[in-house]
Amino acid sequence: MRERIIRTVAGSMVLLSVTLSQLHHINWLWLTAFVGFNLLQSSITGFCPLEWGLKKFGVEPGSGKCC
Repeated sequence: MRERIIRTVAGSMVLLSVTLSQLHHINWLWLTAFVGFNLLQSSITGFCPLEWGLKKFGVEPGSGKCC
């Protein structure tokens, strides 16, 4: 379950920041860069701040299956 939430939040943040960069200000693309950097560092270190937060709120990990 956690993995699906993480993917949903990351994808939503990217889409939101791209939309806001087109409708409001180009600096919203920094949010996209932050999300991308966070995904990259978590693939290297295994630490994801959102996963840590979800764990603290008691969200159980999923089965590992995508869908």
